[in-house]
Amino acid sequence: MVVIGGGMAAARLAGQLSAAGAAGAAGAAVDLTVIGEEPYGPYNRVLLAEVLAGRYGPEVTALPEPSAARWSRGVRAVRLDRAERLVLCDDGSSVPYDTLVLATGSNPVLPPLRGLFPAGGDREPPRGVHPFRTLSDCRALAEEARPGTRAVVVGGGLLGVSAARALAGRGVHTLLAHQGERLLERRLDPRASALLRDHLEDLGVEVHTECRVRGLEVRTDGTGRRAVSAVALADGHRLETEIAVVACGVRPRVGLARAAGLEVREGIVVDDGLRTSDPRIHAVGDCAEHGGVVYGLAGAAQDQADALARVLLGDAAAYTGTRALTRLTLAPPTGGPGRTLDLAVFGETVPRPEDDVVHLADATRGTYRKVVVRGDRLVGGILLGDLGAVGTLARTWEGDEPLPSAPLLHLIANDGGL
Repeated sequence: MVVIGGGMAAARLAGQLSAAGAAGAAGAAVDLTVIGEEPYGPYNRVLLAEVLAGRYGPEVTALPEPSAARWSRGVRAVRLDRAERLVLCDDGSSVPYDTLVLATGSNPVLPPLRGLFPAGGDREPPRGVHPFRTLSDCRALAEEARPGTRAVVVGGGLLGVSAARALAGRGVHTLLAHQGERLLERRLDPRASALLRDHLEDLGVEVHTECRVRGLEVRTDGTGRRAVSAVALADGHRLETEIAVVACGVRPRVGLARAAGLEVREGIVVDDGLRTSDPRIHAVGDCAEHGGVVYGLAGAAQDQADALARVLLGDAAAYTGTRALTRLTLAPPTGGPGRTLDLAVFGETVPRPEDDVVHLADATRGTYRKVVVRGDRLVGGILLGDLGAVGTLARTWEGDEPLPSAPLLHLIANDGGL
C-alpha cells in the first residue's frame, strides 16, 4: 500500500493500520509506504496559528509517525501509472502499489492580484507575500513578523482571522481586509460575526470589510529581489505594508488524479468505500469529494482515514459522511491584555422558515449562543465566548439524536441542559 501525502489524514490512516497490525487483526499485515512532499514529519495544521502567535513551538504540532510505515519526506509524486500500478516521483524513483491512497490535501487559493507574479512566467511571489497553510508558511511568516512590522491579511475566513490574531499577538501592526460584508460569513450569522470583529479589534487588529484588494505594489530590495511595499485597494486607497498574507481559502489538490484519468469534480470523487473511479485507488481528506461535499476540515479528514482503515481491514461498514464541528480559539498575547475568545460552529446555522431558533446573548461578557432545531432534531448552532455547552450539543448533533421534551432554552444552558 502506498499513501501519497504526509499530512494529518495520512498519519491517522497509518496509525490505524499500524495499531491493527500490532493487535494481530485479521488482514492487517500491510506493507505501507507514505510519500510526503513536505520536509517534515506529519503535524497538526490546526495548531499553526498558535505556533505563529508564539504560544507553542513547532515541535508541539508533531503527530505520531508509526514505525510500521516507511516515510519518504521531501519527495513529490509527479505521475501515476495506473496500468503498471506505479507512483513516479520527482527524485527519479518509482514506487509500486497494490492499493494506492491519495491524501494530497489542498492548496491555498492565490487570487489574480496585480503584482503577485511578474510577467514572464516567474511563479515566485514578492518577498513578504505569504500564504498561510503549511509549517513552512508559518516559519517564513514568523521570521518576518517582528514587533512593529506592518502586515495586511487578505481574507476574513477561518485562515485569515487566525493569521491576523496570531500576527497581532507577535506585536505586528495588523490590518485585515475582507471583501465580504462580514467575517466568516459562511459560518457565522451577523450577530456572531460582529462579536468576532469586536474581539479582533480588542486584540489590536484593524478590520475592514467590503474591502476589495486590487493588487500588490512591489519594490526592488537591496538584493535585487522584488518585495511587497503596499496593498492596493479597488477604491484607490493603498495600504503600506511589509507583509501581505493571502488567506483566500483553499482548493483540493487534484492534479495527480485528473492527469491519471480519475473522476474529478471539485475534489477527487469517492464512493462510500472512499474508492475513486479506479477501485485500487482511494482518496481521503481535503482532496476527496464524497456525496458532492469537500469538507476541508481536520475532523472530517480523520473520520475518513478511520473509515478507510476499516474498509482496508475488511469491515463492510460504509462511510456516510461527517458532521464536522469547527472550533477556533483567539487568545491575547501571553501576558498581554484582553481575554480569550472561543468559537464553535456546527451544522446548519441558517434556519428554514419552519425551524425553531433559540438565541442567548450577553453583551457584557461578549458571549453568544444560537441553536437551530428542526422537529425533534438539533441541526446546527453557533457558540461564541463560552463553550460550556458545546460538548453536549455536539454529541447530540453528531449522533442525530432526538431532543428531550424540555424547553428549548435548556439547550444553551451552561451545562448543555440535556
